[in-house]
Amino acid sequence: MNPLYSINDIANIYSPGLLFYKDLIRQNIARTIEIAGDAGRLRPHVKTHKTREIVRMAMDAGILKHKCATLAEAEMLAGCGVTDVLLAYNVVGPNCARMARLARAHPSCCFAVTADHAAAAGALSEALAAEGQSVDVLLDLDVGQHRTGVAPGPEAAALYETIGRLPGLRLGGLHVYDGHNKQESFVERQTAALRALQPVLALRETLEKSGLPVPRLVLGGTPTFPVYAKLDLPGLELSPGTCFLHDHGYAAKFADLAGFTPAAVLLTRVISRPTSTRITIDLGTKAVASDPPAGERCVLLDVPDYIPVLQSEEHFVVETPAADKFNPGDAIFAIPTHICPTCALHQKVYVIEDGRCTETWAVAARDRVLTI
Repeated sequence: MNPLYSINDIANIYSPGLLFYKDLIRQNIARTIEIAGDAGRLRPHVKTHKTREIVRMAMDAGILKHKCATLAEAEMLAGCGVTDVLLAYNVVGPNCARMARLARAHPSCCFAVTADHAAAAGALSEALAAEGQSVDVLLDLDVGQHRTGVAPGPEAAALYETIGRLPGLRLGGLHVYDGHNKQESFVERQTAALRALQPVLALRETLEKSGLPVPRLVLGGTPTFPVYAKLDLPGLELSPGTCFLHDHGYAAKFADLAGFTPAAVLLTRVISRPTSTRITIDLGTKAVASDPPAGERCVLLDVPDYIPVLQSEEHFVVETPAADKFNPGDAIFAIPTHICPTCALHQKVYVIEDGRCTETWAVAARDRVLTI
């Protein structure tokens, strides 16, 4: 057993259960700040952990700006006392009214959202006006992923100007998420990211020359975070998400993230030994993210030479020559490949300190609606 994850007593921890190692989270936060150069340059994404307690740990470390993807996450952040929240998601439909109510409920918090379409921005403006509220708007730019955003160029400049004329919308800068830049080589990733950044910087220059403010430039996710951290740009904000918890997927692929340690581990137990070479554990797809390919969704610790056979909703079957060493009830630890959706599958996490479970934390923002 890896000594990092040893626990003195697991009798009262239900499986499958998600464990957060508080000291490792603290170390990962410190490493994030070290790469950024200063806590003030960070706007980490809370989509991974979705917990109030990690938000407060980050705040205690000097990280005061935060990013999120849902209104529930935004509400959680404001409830923690965060005064600068970016909802990096285009607000549409009835969520426009929810955003306005959220702004009214937390007047001490500066909320920002992203937008990439004039009609959507107009609907948000109307909803805010009905509540007498205002928010910052960052223009969402598409630099190659083609998921959301508008390509940097004349159309983007015109849209930014249009947004600035709408009541209740303050021009807040530019938002760039380059989730497609996941090259294993840091040099290749850096080259791709910096190439895509050039038209963004050109757009910023155009906007500022026309008299439009561009106070923020929010860049990247975890893979490109070390790239942008090397830059010195006005208003630069770095928004990694996974690194506070880290996971096997990033640990295995990105050598430049070696300073981070997976701080979230799954506890699972053997429930059957159906053949002499198989064990079945209670780690089905309802407990670990299933977006990685079958058989690659986690790494089992201390199960020698295992081969995944099948996984269903509540079962995970593996072949191992050491099957006869396992009995029903035996505990096995697993590091998830993708921690972000794994967290959303658990209502609470067990917090481990000094080899003991000291408390549980609610995964508060896994729900789509909190109170607003």
